Amino acid sequence: MARARTPRQAWIDAGLRLLGERGPEAVRVEVLARELGVTKGGFYGYFGDRPALLAEVLDEWERRSTTAVIDRAEAEGGDPLTKARRAASLTFADDLVPIDLAVREWARRDDEVAARLRRVDNERMEYLRATFRDRFPDPHDLEARCLLAFAGAIAGSLIVADHPGQTRAQVLERAASLVLGGSVAGPAPGGA
Repeated sequence: MARARTPRQAWIDAGLRLLGERGPEAVRVEVLARELGVTKGGFYGYFGDRPALLAEVLDEWERRSTTAVIDRAEAEGGDPLTKARRAASLTFADDLVPIDLAVREWARRDDEVAARLRRVDNERMEYLRATFRDRFPDPHDLEARCLLAFAGAIAGSLIVADHPGQTRAQVLERAASLVLGGSVAGPAPGGA
């Protein structure tokens, strides 16, 4: 009986996983075949070469990080702050953060990846702008708030500071409320 061919998406998903775990250098045909438990011959039925796979891995990261996130945030609805929080939690979920960080590191060495990252970040920022434009009509205020929110979402996992008297979740909640103009419920824990 013939063995079923490994689906194209399985190669892409394995490539994304390796990219997030070990960086773009690890996304190699031999390594992927070993990870998938198949021979590398099936790879060439879908992809002409490694650069073609890497382009599709980046396409999938871009789709999952932008279109899929925005579509879900909009479909689930809510006020602007709810939508922005949902988009941030989806964009920077545990499965996507390592990939996002790997792409950012890769972009430092590759101009094509840097251009793609710029496109993705611009789409993310435009979603924030569109979400909060009515709430913050001054374009300078809007841009500053969106940048701070985006920076907090990206760098939040990289900052390992302690927050005396507060949990990290409490600090993040308060920061989001301050930056995006939501109400801050009462004083910070331990405050007056």
